[in-house]
Amino acid sequence: MINAIGRDIPDYIEGFGQVKHYRGAFATLPGGNAYGPPIRASRPGAVKVCSGLEELFKLLGLKSGMTFSFHHHLRNGDEVVNQVLAVAAKLGLKDIGVSLTAAFATHAPMIGHINNGVVTSLRTSGVYGPLAVAISGGLLPGPVVLHTHGGRPRAMAGGEHRVDVAFVAAPAADERGNVSGVSGPSACGSLGYAFSDADYASVVVAVTDNLVPFPLAPASIPQNKVDFVVTVDSLGDPQGIVSGTTKVTKDPVGLKIADTAAKAILASGLLKDGFSFQTGAGGASLAAAHYVGRMMREGRIRGGFALGGITGYMVDMLEEGLFKNLYDVQSFDLESVRSLGRNPSHLEVSADLYANPFNPGCLVNDLDVVILGATEIDVGFNVNVVTGSDGVLMGAAGGHPDTAAGAKMTVIVTTLLRSRLPIVVDRVIAATTPGETVDVLVTEYGLAVNPERPELRERFIKAGLEVKDIHELKALAQSIAGVPERIPQGERIVALVEYRDGTIIDVVREAAE
Repeated sequence: MINAIGRDIPDYIEGFGQVKHYRGAFATLPGGNAYGPPIRASRPGAVKVCSGLEELFKLLGLKSGMTFSFHHHLRNGDEVVNQVLAVAAKLGLKDIGVSLTAAFATHAPMIGHINNGVVTSLRTSGVYGPLAVAISGGLLPGPVVLHTHGGRPRAMAGGEHRVDVAFVAAPAADERGNVSGVSGPSACGSLGYAFSDADYASVVVAVTDNLVPFPLAPASIPQNKVDFVVTVDSLGDPQGIVSGTTKVTKDPVGLKIADTAAKAILASGLLKDGFSFQTGAGGASLAAAHYVGRMMREGRIRGGFALGGITGYMVDMLEEGLFKNLYDVQSFDLESVRSLGRNPSHLEVSADLYANPFNPGCLVNDLDVVILGATEIDVGFNVNVVTGSDGVLMGAAGGHPDTAAGAKMTVIVTTLLRSRLPIVVDRVIAATTPGETVDVLVTEYGLAVNPERPELRERFIKAGLEVKDIHELKALAQSIAGVPERIPQGERIVALVEYRDGTIIDVVREAAE
């Protein structure tokens, strides 16, 4: 079937099942009732603490065919996934489904577990490192499902994605199961991606290397949602969890792109009191935030909130009074971790509240502007952020499609070429974010505006910005670097790109050797 962005996707995919086809960013409406996990209880005097994962597996009688879930707030420092799967393998479990909000290079041991039949399915927002390369080559028996940050809690709330045991990496926990991410040797800040796991998993286990006296307060996840607490020697490598700082780029090209993006935001008319904003942690995105902050100071503008993955730079803007609040679903650096623990205006939020399209309070719907990146963008403004130009998985959908759908203006910032390859193409390898939700592309050679937003184009021209047609930018890139040969892909589907509403917007096919 040809879907709403022109992708020919089978109605049935082996290893996945029947496909719900993407029909438009807002075409699919919610239905039915919310799913709830089994009602559980603990008796007076019951002890939740287990001294190890193997003891827990035996106590619960965990068996083959179950689905285990994990969060990725520990990022490339995480060892909890590896520890749990190692115990599953030792005890002879097979056919385990893994639900992991993002998979990093540190999760490379999963390759061995897939080869041995311990793990047979994966659901995640994105895959990086050796595991990504292996999955691109056809490692999994079926396709990996790539969800958005809002799509995951939507699927859990609707009962489409069910978890048997949620293993919540807890930088701090007490004996009753109160959990926090802002203290301890593995402090990672917000635990926003784990909230839905705690709400909907049949069994919730806090895994901690920092058992603290009861009561731990304030708690990110309270004790009434946690069944067991497992103590381990370490959750992982703190050096891989958060960086010391995230910095504004000093690259002249990146600064030019950031400056143009900020001027476009000003010209849009959205930069006024109450302004709401999200940007990423990359150098060019932070530079754009820097220029926006300068405009806010000059115009004496006080924003309402900044949202998403929070950096120390956004903390500085909060403390300066440029924003009233930060809504933090993921803390990117040490300063944001510290701020979350001390500043009542810095608020921890769940992925559900952040980006689930099927709730009546979705925060991304209140965004004025979001600044996002791209590995490719095509002439229809469809954006790819999950593969490289070679078709190999190397990124995450994350909140990209969620924020693009919610914001009044979605701005894509990217250089026109990357590694001598054009970023603007006729057709992206894997459409992650549909063009109907993308408004502006900003490059070092000028910006292009989605034809569906002629009023923005007029505002930008009036402001003196260099506005070009996206086909012009594609032609310019090709005149510099030539027309790259399309790298062939196999027939087998190795990944499904799930849109935030649960429909399949695109597929990734097996990469050439």
